[in-house]
This record gives sequence, structure tokens and C-alpha cells, in this order.
Amino acid sequence: CSPHRGAAGCPSAGQVRAAFLRFFQERHGHHRLPSAPLRPRGDPRLLFVNAGMNQFKPIFLGTVHPRSELAQHRRVVNSQKCVRAGGKHNDLEDVGRDTYHHTFFEMLGNWSFGDYFKEEACGMAWELLTEVYEIPRDRLYVTYFGGDPSLGLSADEECRDIWLRLGVPASHVLPFPMKDNFWEMGDTGPCGPCTEIHYDHVGGGRNAAALVNQGSPDVVEIWNLVFMQYSREVEGNLLPLPQHHVDTGMGLERLVTVLQNKRSNYDTDLFTPILDAIHKGYRGPRYQGLVGDADVGHVNMAYRVVADHVRTLCVCITDGIYPGLSGAELVLRRILRRAVRFCAEVFHAPPGFLASLVPTVVEVLGDAYPELTKNADQIMDLINENEAAFLSSLERGRRIIERTVQQMEPSANFPAEVAWSLYGNLGFPLDLIDLMLEEKGISLDSAAFNKLALEDAKRKAGGPQAGRVEDTNTCLDVHSLAQLQSSNMPATDDSPKYAYALGQHGQYEFSPCQATVLMLYRDQSLRKEVGAGQRCGVILDRTNFYAEQGGQASDQGYMIHLGQQDILFPVESVRLCGGYVVHEVTAVETLRAGDQVQLFVDEAQRLACMTNHTATHLLNFALRHVLGDNTEQRGSHVTAERLRFDFDAKGPVTVEQLQQVEQVVQDVIKRNEVVHMAEVPLTLARRVQGLRAVDEGYPDPVRIVSLGVPVESVLTCDSEAAMQTSVELCCGTHLLQTGAMEDLAIISERQLVKGISRVIAVTGGQAKQAREVGQCLAMEVDSVSLRMKQRSTSIPEMQNLSKEVGQLTKVVASTAMPQWQRKELQTILKALQRTANTAIKKLEVQQAEEKAQSVLAKHCNQPVIIDTVPADSLSILMKVVNQLCDKSPGTSVLLLSPQASGEVFCACQVSKNCLPAFSAADWAVAVCAQMEGKAGGSPVVAKGSGNAKGMQGALNTALEFAQSKL
Repeated sequence: CSPHRGAAGCPSAGQVRAAFLRFFQERHGHHRLPSAPLRPRGDPRLLFVNAGMNQFKPIFLGTVHPRSELAQHRRVVNSQKCVRAGGKHNDLEDVGRDTYHHTFFEMLGNWSFGDYFKEEACGMAWELLTEVYEIPRDRLYVTYFGGDPSLGLSADEECRDIWLRLGVPASHVLPFPMKDNFWEMGDTGPCGPCTEIHYDHVGGGRNAAALVNQGSPDVVEIWNLVFMQYSREVEGNLLPLPQHHVDTGMGLERLVTVLQNKRSNYDTDLFTPILDAIHKGYRGPRYQGLVGDADVGHVNMAYRVVADHVRTLCVCITDGIYPGLSGAELVLRRILRRAVRFCAEVFHAPPGFLASLVPTVVEVLGDAYPELTKNADQIMDLINENEAAFLSSLERGRRIIERTVQQMEPSANFPAEVAWSLYGNLGFPLDLIDLMLEEKGISLDSAAFNKLALEDAKRKAGGPQAGRVEDTNTCLDVHSLAQLQSSNMPATDDSPKYAYALGQHGQYEFSPCQATVLMLYRDQSLRKEVGAGQRCGVILDRTNFYAEQGGQASDQGYMIHLGQQDILFPVESVRLCGGYVVHEVTAVETLRAGDQVQLFVDEAQRLACMTNHTATHLLNFALRHVLGDNTEQRGSHVTAERLRFDFDAKGPVTVEQLQQVEQVVQDVIKRNEVVHMAEVPLTLARRVQGLRAVDEGYPDPVRIVSLGVPVESVLTCDSEAAMQTSVELCCGTHLLQTGAMEDLAIISERQLVKGISRVIAVTGGQAKQAREVGQCLAMEVDSVSLRMKQRSTSIPEMQNLSKEVGQLTKVVASTAMPQWQRKELQTILKALQRTANTAIKKLEVQQAEEKAQSVLAKHCNQPVIIDTVPADSLSILMKVVNQLCDKSPGTSVLLLSPQASGEVFCACQVSKNCLPAFSAADWAVAVCAQMEGKAGGSPVVAKGSGNAKGMQGALNTALEFAQSKL
């Protein structure tokens, strides 16, 4: 298993990785699994796979399907691709500033699922490090969990003793508290103590114990072994797991640094070939590993950023995550743009430089991940395509920042409006803006920026009416409209909004638009000029922006003064008022009537709206096809994120009907039907048989949108073509072919009022993700169902199953997934909850009866029974008391039940013959007060709890109280 050492006596990264996998596979019988893709499957809480254990979560949580391949594994080893950028684990902004942070890294790991535990795990780790990798033993330190009295957890002395038996000196075996040596998956679920192995880079016989876990670059953690032996419950208490697991993780980059006698990951052969390739293209100074002030011109930082980011881009694109506009795709776009910026501004490299590094990355990682070799050309094409789009924006953004800084007062903050424009319109990541400003010694006005971001979020979250704080600037009042009309101001020509076509490679190309400012509008008055920093409405002679109408959200984007590329006027919303299209704009500089401007629509947002609007038409047709011709539209709203559709319905739509509707839509998508659009006279349009039109005023001529059938055919006399497809009057913007929709999933369906239903649907990647999540949740429900059928006789096990069903019910109700599947799963979960509750009740009654018989035999025919009884819950204890009083009606009973947590349950019932002198509530209060607890109830029955320390005194108090009342 030993790694073959090269000429310099150090193993290569490939040899280190191979030796790890071979060691566990060949010497210790582990099954080798390939790395899971970087896109987490069925876990919407994660942007990327960020740890080796992600794919094994179902095993740890006990939700794995018993018949699945995953459930068969007992010992597993692999090298997992991981990305930490965005979300909770976010290393993106630190990458480049130091010599050890990365966005992409490889996690070497071995796992045991109910097989071996601490002894074997520690032994294997020590054997690998000291015998296979031949790391000097005196440089290694191990830590173990030192205990937590507040949780009743003692130190993990078992682990400590294992290390001592393996020959680790006592001075190198160190206890640490919960924050360092206790691992938890989340707020609830599997958890347990861990033991970490640390390496001292300095060595030389010194004792570096004092530097362990102190953030010293000289003493670093290289391996973490987690022993999952507890489950944290919703209440916060820890219960032992029925099956113990081992989960270990060791970063390949850090291990290679140790084995190649380096002090930085970037000095290993995982990075040096990429750094050499950068130097070859850069032709400037070589990489020297400098940081901070020593790194003049940020050249070394740029080397690290580009080397790290190009690795991340390669592995993500290969796994189907492409730079985009939301979620993981947005994070990847930020990574790409950050790398491009350093290539352009620090290395002064020509376009295509970043993509030219891909073959080197493939050379370094291709043997371990063969999919990289297969996708190299696609990776380069995507990087080049995205780089070209960003470079033009980058140059413009740099000029905007330069120009704004020149006009600023000394020591002033950078204006938030300009930063927001860069962020929203040119796609600049916020950390990139901060970085460019930091280089100039300037800060951003963060409070003002956050306020703009909050307003934008409210606007997006609330739909068409949200965030209308500036209605006074976009909705022309009656007097201003009359003034415009009396001065013969021409209505805005908005026909350029339809000027788009499919390019050679199937991409949408939007034609540019040049316009003249006719008038400005602010605070309910028309103006010829508006000053910098003010929001206003801009009325143009023509526009390619879509104004909010017909249920479709308005376009966003920006405009620039003709010939002045470095001043962007963000367009935040667009409205149509009396034939005039009013653009809501933040004036970065003075705007005047007569200014010539060029308009740029946010193409990604527009395309998403087009996709969802065409999907809305298709959904309308599918609902009519499945539910009947009397299904009429009652309203709709289309945004870039999703679509909403309201319609007549006699009752809730069934699971089968929802599935049929989705199938009709998917059939049309697969056929990639052409979307035909044409303007025709309104009288002619209204004659079309089967035409779908909502009750609203349409212009004349009116626009017809027909899926798959040319408008001329639809208009032919006696044509029934419109009965077989979607034909609607619509002024919205649409796809040119249905295939670009990719998929549609209805993720919500409910009755708004009697007779009217509302569906919400998503398309494309969001629909695909919703289906993946649905499949994963279905597997979890199936797993619980199978375990429920095994009918455990243990009350805690049944209670845990019941709790799991409750948690799954919440997740199923709140997660974006196909609605038909949600309804199916909710029906199953409801039945499972009933089954669990019935089983628990039955087991509790059965257990209570057994305990009652035992207590009754011990205290035969006594007027008062006071005793301690083991019971898993207060509910069972109450049932024991009830049974005792039923079997012996003249007896008053008080029982205590000590719990493993240190709590004591108390339950009592007083015979009716003893009322009113003897009260159960008073009895329980007196007893629980002795245990520093609380109680309550009625004169007949009462319950409470307290602390075990006072239990003996409580039993004495119970007897004294009863004797005083009887």
C-alpha cells in the first residue's frame, strides 16, 4: 500500500490518494465508492457537496431505503470532491489572501456503518500515517473529547486509552471541550465525540502540545475521526444510537503538503503545474508564496485565486453546475468572474487565458476523476463564453468606479446607488466591488447598499404590488397625462421589446435599442431635468423594455448615455401609463429631456420570464385538456422565478389530474413546437374557435400567440386548430420554441375560494430540482413505512418513528416538489402517524398494565400506595396510576419514576372517598417541591416532575402528606 516515492523522495498527490484508497480497500476490506457529484442530490439546504459524509446522510439518519444499494454497505472508502463557497461553509472571500484556503478540495474518508468502531478506526489511522505514509510519530498529536458536565457527558477515556495502547505518548494525547472534539450534523440528529490527529511542521524533538487547536500555522489538524454514538433529540437531550458509525475526513491537499515537506498547499504538485501554466502565459514574476503587504500588486494573491478557481470551475461544470443566476450556479458565476478579473487586471492576460489552464487541471486531476478528461472541451467553451460576457462588463465597471472616485469628496464612502448598479446590472459580485474599492482605500456605504438590497428583495418576494414605494415616479397622474397629450407628445413605441431571435447555436439574441428622453417624472410632476442620486420616471420615444402588463413582471436592466459607456442608469421597474412607457430609474448623474440613451435589458431575467409565460399558456391548455373545456382562467402572474395561475375548479385537483396536466405539458416540450406570434385585427381574432382570452380590454390590432400552429391556419374560416393547442390573445414576450422550457413542475395547488383554484409552477432547472427532491423524500417516507411495518415492541423506538414522521410531514409540506407527489406523501404520512400513535398507545397501556399488576402485588389492599416505578414517559406513569386505582378503587396512589437524564416524573390519583380533604394537586405540588420541581392537576389526578437529588426526601414527604390527610 505504500506510496511510491519520486526522485525527490516525496510521493506525488496521485500516489498519496491511491495509497489511501488501496490501504482501506485491500488491507481492511472497505468497498471503494466513486466521488458523488458536487450537486447535492435531494438536499435543498446545501448548494454544493461540502463534506465526504453528505452522500451517506440517509444511513446516519436511518432514512436509507432498506433495499437500496447504499443500505448494503458496511465499510466504505472514497475520495470526495467538495466545494465550500456560499452558504454556511463559505471560503470564497478568503481564497488568495492566505496560502491554505480553497473553494474546491478533496476529502479522503473511510466509513463504518454499524461495523467497526473506535478501536479499529484509530488503529487503521495510526497504521496508515506512521507505517504507510511514514510520518514521524513524534510529530503527531491526537486530541479526544474531554467531556461536558453540563450535558452529563463524561470524557471519552475509551478513546484516550486506545491511543495510549497504540504507543502515542501521554504528552501527545490531549483532551479538548465540545467545540473542538464533539461533532454534530445539525441541531438534531446523529452526533458524537471525535478525535483529531494534528501534525507539527517544525518537529526537531520539541513538544508542541501547547500549540494544538490554537490556530498556529506550524501545528495543523490533518485527520478527524468522528464516532457517531448519540442522537440529539428535538428537546436537546442526547440518546444513545442503536447502531454506532464511524465517519472520518482528511483533506488531501493538507496531507500532500505534509508528505511533500511543504508549508503551503499551493507549493504541492496539486497546484504547481497550474501555477507554472499561469506563469507561462503571464510572463511576469514567478509565484513566490507572498501574502499581505509583502505581496506587491497582489500578484501572488492572483496566482492563488486563479489556480484555485479554475480547479473549482472544472469540477463543477463537469458535474453539471454551470455559471448562472441563482443558488450554486450564482456562486459559480461569482467564482468565474473573480478569476477573470484577476487574469485581466493583475496578469493583463488576453481573453481565453483562464480557459487555457483547463488542460493542466485535467492533467492534474484527470486520473482520479476521468469525467474531467471527457468534458474538457465543454469546460473551456463555457468558461470562454462567460468570460467574454464579463470582460466587457468588467472594463465598464472599472471605468465607473474610477470616474465615481474622482468625483467623490475625500474620506467619503462610495455611493451605494453606483455599487447597486454594478451589482444588479453588470453582475459584479459584492466581494469583487469591495476588493476593487479596498485597493483604492475606499469603503462602501454598506447601510445604504443593504437598504437597496432589502427593497429589491421585497419587490421580488411580493410580486406585482410589492415594493411600490416609488409609485409616484412610475404611475403618471391624470394631470400629467393630459399635459403630455395636449403637447402632442407621441406615445412610446415599445415594439422593440419583441426584437429577439434564435442565434446559430440556439441561444437567444436581443437587439439593441437606442432612444431619446422625452420627459422625466418625479413627485407627480413632469420635469425636463432630474439631478444625480434621485429616483424618477423616464419617458422615452421608444423602448425594448417590457412594461408590467398581462400578468408578466416588468423587465429590469439599465440605460447609458449614448457614447458614455461608464455611466449606468439602473432601470428597476417599467410601467405603461396611457400609452407612455415609464422607466423607474436611479439617476447616477443628471438626466435631461433630449438626452440620447442606449437601453440594455437584463437578458437572463427576460428569458426566464419568456420561459414562464409560454409555460403559463401551455399550462392553461393542459388544464382545459384534463379538467374539461369549462375550465376558465381567472388570473395569472409570471416572474423570472415562477408562474402562478388561477382558474375555475369544482373542487381540488386530484393527484391523477395533476400528473396528467404535467404530462400534457411535457409532451409539448419534447416536441419542441414553434411558438407562432402575429398581430391581427381584434374582430378577426375573436372569431377563432377555442380562443383563450381573459376578461380584459385588448388593443386593436391584437397579438395572437399560438403553440405549434401558424396564426394563418388558426384564422382560417371553420378551423378547429385552436381546439387542439394553446391559442391566446397576449401582449407578453414568449419563447420561440417550447423545447427551451425543458420541464414544468406544479409545486403548489390550493383552493383560493370556493370554485377557484391556484397553481404555482416552476420550469427548467428548478423543475428538475423539485423532482429530485420529491424522489428523495419519497424514498425517506418509504423507508419509515417499512420500518413501521416491522412493529417494534419498544416504546422509545416507536416514539422516535412517530417523531420522524412528524418531521417528515413538516418537510414535505414546506419543500418545493411536485404537488401530486406532495399529496401522495401527505396521505401516506397521515396514515403512518395514526399507526404510530395507535401502536404507542397500545404499548403504553400494555406496559402500564404489567407494571400496575406488579405494584398491586407488592402493596396488597393498602389505602395508600407510594413507590418508584421505571417508566419511559410521564404518560405511561399516569396510565400505571390510573390502572392501580381502577383495580383498587379505595386506594390513593403516588408513583415516582427516575429518568436517565436526572429528571424524576411524578403522577398521583386520590380515591374519591378521600375528597375533599385529600387533594391530588396539593399532594403532587408538595412532593415535587421537595425535588425543586413543579406540578399541577385536579383534586383527583395530578402530575409533575423534579430533580433526582431530592427523590428520597420526596418519598418521605409523600407519605407524611398522605398520613396528615387520612
